[in-house]
Amino acid sequence: MANLSIKDVPERLAEALRLRASRNHRSLQGELMAIIEQAANESEAARDRQPVGPLGLHAAGGVKRGGTNPREGKKSIEQIYAEHLERFPQPFTEGPMSVDIIRQDRDSR
Repeated sequence: MANLSIKDVPERLAEALRLRASRNHRSLQGELMAIIEQAANESEAARDRQPVGPLGLHAAGGVKRGGTNPREGKKSIEQIYAEHLERFPQPFTEGPMSVDIIRQDRDSR
């Protein structure tokens, strides 16, 4: 794997990245990797929208890739939350409450 390094990052930008990582429950390294992956996926998606000629070559050059990225398929917290809201727009009002389940388990001892 390659190692990348960015020097002389302004402190306000570094702090903003640390806060973003914290909001997404990631380390700074994990957050930076997610940002880089998103940028790379966007550029691949733009390239994939280009017409493909004979032999699988893009007009801009290069071979069209398949889904060989091992981190492909990962979702951000925001994506999972949006999907959850789409599936369950209203809060659950039926069924046992968690506090009742815990109390019942505790009282059975």
